[in-house]
Amino acid sequence: MPLIEIRDLRHSFSDGWDALNGISLAVEPGDYVALIGPNGSGKTTLAKHLNGLLTPTSGRVVVAGMDTRRTDVATLARHVGYVFQNPDHQIFCASVRDELAFGPRTQGVPAAEVEERVAEELCAFSLEGLSERPPAILPPGQRRRVAVASVLAARPEILILDEPSVGLDAREQDDLFARVDEYNRSGHTVLLISHDMQLVARHARRCLLLSRGAVLADGTPESVLSDVAAIDLAGMRPPSLVLLARALALPRALLDVEQLGGTLLTLLERHA
Repeated sequence: MPLIEIRDLRHSFSDGWDALNGISLAVEPGDYVALIGPNGSGKTTLAKHLNGLLTPTSGRVVVAGMDTRRTDVATLARHVGYVFQNPDHQIFCASVRDELAFGPRTQGVPAAEVEERVAEELCAFSLEGLSERPPAILPPGQRRRVAVASVLAARPEILILDEPSVGLDAREQDDLFARVDEYNRSGHTVLLISHDMQLVARHARRCLLLSRGAVLADGTPESVLSDVAAIDLAGMRPPSLVLLARALALPRALLDVEQLGGTLLTLLERHA
């Protein structure tokens, strides 16, 4: 049974903008799905239907067996953790430690387990030395790590990350996704909204390309990101490595530098 089931989802805002136009899809437990597409394509609007921040104008959204039209946001929040694009929209506690503890405490998790979860996420995100500092005064990259850590401490079945790499340097990004990937491997479902195609290729196992509130392509990152016609129709530019692979007439789509190096080395050895 799908963990997320969406049927003919449409959403129109009060200004008349039709943000979603008949989306139907299912997401299985433990999947790792990337939502890609240009600005205004409907990625965030779609994601906000999963935790009840938005409800369908028409159609149906079922999350963990719950119809989001008939389920309050607080109940959905126990199942769906949402990390906003701007971490300042969700950080409000007096200390990093309290921020991480807030979710599980609200859920009624026993105090000892709350402390265990907080310690685990402080360590995973290298925040131990900042645990008593107010998160609001931290640099952007650290605030983002606090935001992700606080959501993970609540242990939601579904983790939604909206442009999580913004403001992070390469090391911070690697550390963050090491924890997110581990969380996914433990059986949790991850939805990643990102404009970073290399990030999508490196971590997601499924990719949805949205444009004008509709799904243009749905498949593996390799198949979607190498679909130049669909990417072009969405008004995006294909990843540079995809274009390079085509120009070199390589036998498969390439999505990262390591793949490119390995493929070129193999071809050189064959023709040596």
